[in-house]
Amino acid sequence: MRYSTLEERERFYREEFDLDKVKGWFNESRGKVVFAVIIGRHTGIYPPEYEDDASTTILIDEYMDLADVRGQILEFRPESVYYDRNIYDENGRVLGQELAFDIDPENLTCPIHGTLEEKMKRNQGLGFCKKEFQMVKEETMMLYEELLKTFSNIRTVYSGRGFHIHIFDSDAYSMPKEKRGELAATMQNKGFHIDEWVTSGSMRLIRLPYSLHGMVSRTVLPLDFEDLEGFNPVKDERCIPSFAKKECRKHF
Repeated sequence: MRYSTLEERERFYREEFDLDKVKGWFNESRGKVVFAVIIGRHTGIYPPEYEDDASTTILIDEYMDLADVRGQILEFRPESVYYDRNIYDENGRVLGQELAFDIDPENLTCPIHGTLEEKMKRNQGLGFCKKEFQMVKEETMMLYEELLKTFSNIRTVYSGRGFHIHIFDSDAYSMPKEKRGELAATMQNKGFHIDEWVTSGSMRLIRLPYSLHGMVSRTVLPLDFEDLEGFNPVKDERCIPSFAKKECRKHF
């Protein structure tokens, strides 16, 4: 698992980015979706003509269709692609927001490598080990089962480093920001290590399913709950782009 090159990013979005699957993901959304890209904030890899914008978040809010979105992504060749969870009407007014939960290795304390702060001091950055990933996976499964007590239309996504849980119940879209914050606090009080900024709605952007996570060279992949326990992104070819499969097979 490593950084993707510009050439690999271009190849992925030109040959493997499945627009039909992306369209299917948004079947239950309402209104026009706003996309966003980050070209090279974390990897330092970016087209030279976009050096000044490499660390900024660039919105893709004017497009004809998903093929046009892919064309704009190919122009930027970004390390990450996101979408805005807000639901907008035709005049740009916010009608609601998709509820989501984000569980990443940096939210947990690794028994081997310590906290994120401790890892940063050792210049380990946002890296994570097998133990941390296993902990994140187990927490995602427990959180999913906890959320089933309140919601029914739930989907899980391997985000590239951790997992996202998306709630598609209709009443969740209209949940006010205050209630979202209370929900995040409740889950944290129950011991779940989630990113409260995502759940509360303060951070609206979330990784686009079926896009490429350029920091680890893996596809952002929706998974059935039954798939989570045995899921291994190092070996599972469903999330390995074609440019990385050969080198993965060398090791396994």
